[in-house]
Amino acid sequence: MGWARKSAVLAAAVAIGFCGTGCADSGAPPESGRDAAGATAQSRVDEVVERGELRVCSTGDYRPFTYRDADGAWSGIDIDMARDLAGELGVRATIVATTWESLSADFPQRCDIAAGGVSVTLKRAKEAFFSEPYVVDGKTPITRCENAARFQTLEQIDRPGVRAVVNPGGTNEKFAREKLHRADIVPHPDNNTIFEEIRNGRVDLMITDGAETKWQARQHPELCAVHPDQPFTFQEKAYLLPRGDVVFQQFVNEWLHLRQHDGTYERITEPWIG
Repeated sequence: MGWARKSAVLAAAVAIGFCGTGCADSGAPPESGRDAAGATAQSRVDEVVERGELRVCSTGDYRPFTYRDADGAWSGIDIDMARDLAGELGVRATIVATTWESLSADFPQRCDIAAGGVSVTLKRAKEAFFSEPYVVDGKTPITRCENAARFQTLEQIDRPGVRAVVNPGGTNEKFAREKLHRADIVPHPDNNTIFEEIRNGRVDLMITDGAETKWQARQHPELCAVHPDQPFTFQEKAYLLPRGDVVFQQFVNEWLHLRQHDGTYERITEPWIG
């Protein structure tokens, strides 16, 4: 057998070896969206529709994105957006209360989506999918207005005697503990009342997301957001979604894209941030 023929035979044998029994079909590509057994893989989209309910994890303590009042009523930009998403799916939205500390554990067990100013982090990305980001933000100080000039930089903040309040378990506490080594870090368990600590002078400042500092400064004239449009960090906010479910992720992304361009997102955010 000549060299050229030997090479052709060898190539054919290798191709058959790689192909295995799976090549003994009609040659048509497998149907998209089907598993190895031929069954259509179910997405969370299907589960939500069958259940008639979209379960939304939210902390209720991070205005303007999410808020739960003393009577248990929910409001906020992301609460309204989640309800709009549920309406598009033809189901009801059920808001599931969680905390920043327990979100990672609660979400896969109790919810279909998490909403309420959730920051995109690599740690969370290991555990779940994210939607496309809908807000670009970052960490910046908020303090009493007479102290705004004192707390422009991290160097000015990270000094002995400066009291920086944090809400436990979220990205605010993580940032403060990474960046502040000489200032006093003061945990406060309730993010709905944490700004009262600043207003009453029990602490000096808080470092949180620019969107939150703007909203709080609008509600309390004695508080000033310190350079919220030039934050210390770059950060994005998105909706947390089940890991591995590309169909659901793409549906949410398309819904979000449309809502950002049909006036819905603007209408929902206007009462909160103008």
